[in-house]
Amino acid sequence: MAARRSVIGPIVLMLVVFVALLAFQCTEATRVLPEDFARANNLASYSPSVLSEQARQSMSWWLQRLESGPSPKGPGH
Repeated sequence: MAARRSVIGPIVLMLVVFVALLAFQCTEATRVLPEDFARANNLASYSPSVLSEQARQSMSWWLQRLESGPSPKGPGH
Protein backbone atom coordinates (compact mmCIF):
# COMPACT_ATOMS: atom_id res chain seq x y z
CA MET A 1 0.00 0.00 0.00
CA ALA A 2 2.89 2.35 0.78
CA ALA A 3 4.39 1.72 -2.66
CA ARG A 4 1.13 2.77 -4.32
CA ARG A 5 1.06 6.05 -2.35
CA SER A 6 4.66 6.77 -3.25
CA VAL A 7 3.75 6.52 -6.95
CA ILE A 8 0.51 8.51 -6.77
CA GLY A 9 2.13 11.56 -5.13
CA PRO A 10 4.56 12.42 -7.96
CA ILE A 11 1.90 11.71 -10.60
CA VAL A 12 -0.54 14.12 -8.94
CA LEU A 13 2.23 16.72 -8.59
CA MET A 14 3.12 16.45 -12.29
CA LEU A 15 -0.54 16.74 -13.22
CA VAL A 16 -0.94 19.91 -11.14
CA VAL A 17 2.20 21.44 -12.70
CA PHE A 18 0.98 20.53 -16.20
CA VAL A 19 -2.44 22.10 -15.64
CA ALA A 20 -0.81 25.22 -14.16
CA LEU A 21 1.47 25.59 -17.19
CA LEU A 22 -1.48 25.25 -19.56
CA ALA A 23 -3.51 27.80 -17.63
CA PHE A 24 -0.80 30.47 -17.83
CA GLN A 25 0.16 29.94 -21.45
CA CYS A 26 -0.36 33.09 -23.55
CA THR A 27 -0.86 33.12 -27.30
CA GLU A 28 -0.68 35.86 -29.87
CA ALA A 29 -3.50 36.62 -32.28
CA THR A 30 -2.92 35.23 -35.75
CA ARG A 31 -4.97 37.91 -37.45
CA VAL A 32 -6.51 41.16 -36.34
CA LEU A 33 -10.23 41.60 -36.89
CA PRO A 34 -11.52 44.90 -38.25
CA GLU A 35 -12.92 47.24 -35.64
CA ASP A 36 -16.42 47.27 -37.15
CA PHE A 37 -16.65 43.47 -37.13
CA ALA A 38 -19.59 43.36 -34.70
CA ARG A 39 -21.61 46.16 -36.22
CA ALA A 40 -25.11 45.44 -37.47
CA ASN A 41 -24.21 45.80 -41.16
CA ASN A 42 -21.71 42.93 -40.95
CA LEU A 43 -23.91 40.44 -39.12
CA ALA A 44 -26.97 38.90 -40.73
CA SER A 45 -29.95 39.14 -38.41
CA TYR A 46 -32.99 37.00 -39.05
CA SER A 47 -36.34 37.02 -37.37
CA PRO A 48 -37.44 33.83 -35.57
CA SER A 49 -40.04 33.15 -38.26
CA VAL A 50 -37.37 33.10 -40.98
CA LEU A 51 -35.20 30.75 -38.92
CA SER A 52 -38.12 28.40 -38.21
CA GLU A 53 -39.03 28.35 -41.91
CA GLN A 54 -35.42 27.48 -42.83
CA ALA A 55 -35.42 24.72 -40.20
CA ARG A 56 -38.72 23.37 -41.52
CA GLN A 57 -37.38 23.28 -45.08
CA SER A 58 -34.16 21.55 -43.97
CA MET A 59 -36.06 18.91 -42.02
CA SER A 60 -38.43 18.22 -44.90
CA TRP A 61 -35.46 17.83 -47.26
CA TRP A 62 -33.76 15.41 -44.84
CA LEU A 63 -36.96 13.39 -44.40
CA GLN A 64 -37.44 13.16 -48.17
CA ARG A 65 -34.01 11.54 -48.45
CA LEU A 66 -34.94 8.71 -46.06
CA GLU A 67 -35.77 5.39 -47.61
CA SER A 68 -39.36 4.31 -47.28
CA GLY A 69 -40.57 0.86 -46.33
CA PRO A 70 -39.67 -1.57 -43.58
CA SER A 71 -36.18 -1.66 -42.16
CA PRO A 72 -33.90 -4.49 -43.25
CA LYS A 73 -33.94 -7.65 -41.16
CA GLY A 74 -30.82 -9.28 -39.88
CA PRO A 75 -28.24 -9.01 -37.12
CA GLY A 76 -28.10 -5.59 -35.56
CA HIS A 77 -31.44 -4.40 -36.93
